[in-house]
Parts: sequence; C-alpha cells; structure tokens
Amino acid sequence: MIRIVRSTIVHTPTDRVWALLRDFNGHDRWHPAVAKSSIERGQSADRLGCVRRFFLRDGSELRERLLTLSDLEQAFSYCLLETPVPLFNYVAHVRLAPVTDGDLTFWEWRCSFSTRKGEEAEMTRMVREDIYDAGFAAVRTKLEALAMEEPA
Repeated sequence: MIRIVRSTIVHTPTDRVWALLRDFNGHDRWHPAVAKSSIERGQSADRLGCVRRFFLRDGSELRERLLTLSDLEQAFSYCLLETPVPLFNYVAHVRLAPVTDGDLTFWEWRCSFSTRKGEEAEMTRMVREDIYDAGFAAVRTKLEALAMEEPA
C-alpha cells in the first residue's frame, strides 16, 4: 500500500479555504486538471455517499464517492470508484486547521492506494504533483482572485 501525505500553508483564514474546498462538486472551479463535474442522481454535494462524476481536461472520466464530511473539523474523505489510471483502493482525506499566528490555514491532503507492480513511482509522482501540488497552487490562485474581487 502506497501512502502519500502532502501539506501546505495557505495565506488565507481557514473559513475561506473551507468554503472553497467543502463543495465536493466544486473542484472544476479551481483544479486545473478538472474540466467538468457533476453529482450523480441530483444529490446534494454534501450528502455522504454522493458520487461525483468528472472529466479531466484530457477527456478522462472519473467517479469518486464522498465518505465523510465534517464542518466542525473542516475535513472530508472520499474514495475513487472509477479511473482510467491504475489507482486501486484509493482513499483520500483532506483536513484544514487554523494557524493562529497570522490567521493562516494548514492544509493536509493524504491518501493511500495500490497500483500495478512497476508503476508505483509514476502513480506516486502523479498523485503528489499533478493532483495535490497542482491543487494547492490552484486554490491559492483562486483565493487570491476572490480576495481581489472583494470591496476594500
């Protein structure tokens, strides 16, 4: 089983970061790899068990299920149901925590999965860089743009 843990500091208060990340169907508005997303069967994006079906910019289709969601802990977890890449038993957890020195956000994104023998390094790199690190950078950019739109 491969385990990846990535974390970062976002220079925005935790409530603002949570408002963006909490929407299980909102990653198409900030993640550069995601082109379009929808929740199946018209369910709410915060209903445990809901499934998001989304398309990447390259046309690949994926499905993920929301496993947990806690506004109190500002955390959620999800699992991958269908993917065109060899990620098996993929379960991810996202957690935010306030950094009180400066009103910043600590963001942790972790997962575990298995893959085919010989593809461990490539799948680890892809998840770490193309999904998590790219997501961190994109959220920073999105939050900066939102802050600039606010009245002074």
